[in-house]
Amino acid sequence: MSERILFLTGHLAEPSLRRVLGELDTDSERFRVHNIGINVAALMTVSMIARRLPTVDSVDRIVLPGHCRGDIAELQQRYGVPVERGPSDLKDLAVHLGFRGKQPDLSRYDLNIFAEITDAPRLTVEQIVERAGSLRAEGANVIDLGCLPETPFEHLEDSVRALHEAGFQVSVDSLNTDDLLRGGRAGADYLLSLTENTLWIADEVPSTPILIPAEAGDLDSLSRAIEGMEERGRSHVADAILDPIHFGFTDAICRYRDLRQRHPETEIMFGAGNVTELTEADTLGISTMLMGICSELRIRYMLTTQVSEHARTVVRETDRARRIMYAARENSDLPKGYGGDLLALHERKPHPDTLDEIHALASRIRDPNFRIHVTEEGIHIYNRDGLHSHHDPFELFPHLGVEEDGGHAFYLGVELGRAQIALQLGKRYVQDEELRWGALVAPPPEDKLVHRNPGPTMVARKKHNKRKKAAGE
Repeated sequence: MSERILFLTGHLAEPSLRRVLGELDTDSERFRVHNIGINVAALMTVSMIARRLPTVDSVDRIVLPGHCRGDIAELQQRYGVPVERGPSDLKDLAVHLGFRGKQPDLSRYDLNIFAEITDAPRLTVEQIVERAGSLRAEGANVIDLGCLPETPFEHLEDSVRALHEAGFQVSVDSLNTDDLLRGGRAGADYLLSLTENTLWIADEVPSTPILIPAEAGDLDSLSRAIEGMEERGRSHVADAILDPIHFGFTDAICRYRDLRQRHPETEIMFGAGNVTELTEADTLGISTMLMGICSELRIRYMLTTQVSEHARTVVRETDRARRIMYAARENSDLPKGYGGDLLALHERKPHPDTLDEIHALASRIRDPNFRIHVTEEGIHIYNRDGLHSHHDPFELFPHLGVEEDGGHAFYLGVELGRAQIALQLGKRYVQDEELRWGALVAPPPEDKLVHRNPGPTMVARKKHNKRKKAAGE
């Protein structure tokens, strides 16, 4: 027997909800809709549901509006069935219920991110550990201590030990053999970088060496270094060196392919910095393409830097991209349909509502609260007094009648500004929600989340708060 699901909603959303559910399944016994007697479903709360829905019968699951506030565990205990919040937008309900695709599993990956602290010698040990914590939060697996030419790094050993004590894996990156020996003797997990001429360092310390060609582009030299480590029976990682665009980039990509063909079992590192740092372009697309190359060639180590201002989110981007590429590869699939983390400036389906649907909804509105939608035709704002559409928010403002209400005008200004950005870039706009920027913007920590009361306008929020206070919620 199919799972029976009860959907809770309000007056305005009920017709749309019934239409969406009818398109998904014509079995009236499977999906039930209950209007709890509230106009705006987004204003629904757990305590309100408990008062207005004493019991439920013959259901296996309850789905609430996406903005419903409160602890839904109370409802699960009360009704004895699983209770969950649905999506913020009804147009996403099909995916939420598993009718069109499913939520991808992005918990797995097989590529380790080395995040380099390029100015480590100029930082204190405490600052290095603090920086490492931020990099790990964004997805780094190994903290790379970058040594600078002609710059003493007297606290190198202390830094390695402090990072280990804090639970980090550590690599030391230097062209100076003394720095590499010091780092290795202090317990560094990896050393960047050894050539066929400096393999003797690997005989002195237990650190895993990252191998590079003795001369730029010399793949034969790198092969000899690999063979030298294989003769020693030591683990190692090979890096063919990724050159900047117009300075050997395409040849470098080919070298990585040739390296994989020559040494199918060798672990390989891919250094992204020469491309992400030295190409003045948004890095998210670059990181995604580089991760696609790594996924195809089974490259499991990536060295990243975040020196340039435009490259300050590369670790986070690489983390998202490696998970999506892993999932797609394991599914023998294209990297499509795995969430929007790699779509920062655009949206796969930016306009869920048609103009006809907006006109139909506007005709049913009987309150003064404004609703805002975005379609290809422009920005649409409406309440009981009418619907107004334009691509420029300044053209809409004279029709709103909020000149004397500063708070209301401020709220509408913020929302219309978001709507205009969404219209210009082709992004999904959902009223009272931040625009989604994918991997470019990290979600705030739980203790710093700003919880806004849901509702179509500030007027609705004020009314809602008054009702809460009167109800003793």
